[in-house]
Amino acid sequence: MRILVFGAGAIGTYIGGSLSLAGEEVVFLERPEVQQVLIKTGLKLGLADGEKTVSQPIVVTSLKEAFETGRFDLAVLAIKGFDTAGFLEIIKPEKNSMPPVLCFQNGVENEPEIAAVLGEGRVIRGTVTTAIGRRGLGDIKVERFRGTGIEMSNPASDAVLAACNRAGLGMLGFDNGPAMKWSKMLTNLMANATSAILNWLPANVYAHPGIFKLERRQLLEVLAVMDTNHIPVVDLPGTPVKLLAFALRYLPDFVVRPLLVKAVGGGRGAKMPSFHIDLYQGRGQSEVDWLNGAVVRAAEKVGLKAPVNQLLNDTLTRLTTGEWKKEEFANNPEKLLAMLS
Repeated sequence: MRILVFGAGAIGTYIGGSLSLAGEEVVFLERPEVQQVLIKTGLKLGLADGEKTVSQPIVVTSLKEAFETGRFDLAVLAIKGFDTAGFLEIIKPEKNSMPPVLCFQNGVENEPEIAAVLGEGRVIRGTVTTAIGRRGLGDIKVERFRGTGIEMSNPASDAVLAACNRAGLGMLGFDNGPAMKWSKMLTNLMANATSAILNWLPANVYAHPGIFKLERRQLLEVLAVMDTNHIPVVDLPGTPVKLLAFALRYLPDFVVRPLLVKAVGGGRGAKMPSFHIDLYQGRGQSEVDWLNGAVVRAAEKVGLKAPVNQLLNDTLTRLTTGEWKKEEFANNPEKLLAMLS
């Protein structure tokens, strides 16, 4: 297959690099300064079976340049949610030449936005549950292999599934794409915004009784939206989401809390979640509105409220823009809890 990968971040490097190693023809679209580094250093992938290198990756800096190399069978989208608007501006002039887009972005609103430009049948929902660490530009390490997922409703899905499994990506097919993405949303939200706001490790978030209750309410709001929209919870590759949902719905705090402390601590270890990384590296942007904010908007559409997701979205947004100071919330759970009352 000829595959165009938008973005050579952690996920783009992992997916595109793995496909390239498996013999697919992969072209990366990146900024000129990134292109220069990648061409010089190549791609480095720390995979489960050892260190691998794509020594001469094909990297272009414009969609026009990419299409001059020939027709593509698939585009892979592996960028942050706040970059989606820029991606849409890039593809609009070339939309008739665009292949189907496999969207690995977190959240549930990106695919509808892309479909509004390309058409419903040209967007494929995807998900990555394997934990990827970024060591540098074009340099990643698999920290915990779980797998990837793809919705099977698109005519191209079977071929993409086969290619990804040849590349060792552990891809599973899902008949219900929205169920796959909403189930991933549950895992994305766990100890993410609270970790950033409080400057705490994920395990510390769940170890605090009050913040654990806040976290549980956050996830129950997601489940309420899913229930109202008749979206089932599904297990993801290496991730028992149905068990998580059952525990959140029915088990008492004293049973659920130690389980989640162990699960979140073991799953991430000392690595901070993405919201924390973005906030404390001073990037001035956060995906919180594409996750917690998306829950709030989805709840409003069906007549529900999501006050915890609203609180976390609003608070982290203000911290990201600098309107509020990080130091006022760091290690101050009482301040955050008081804001919900």
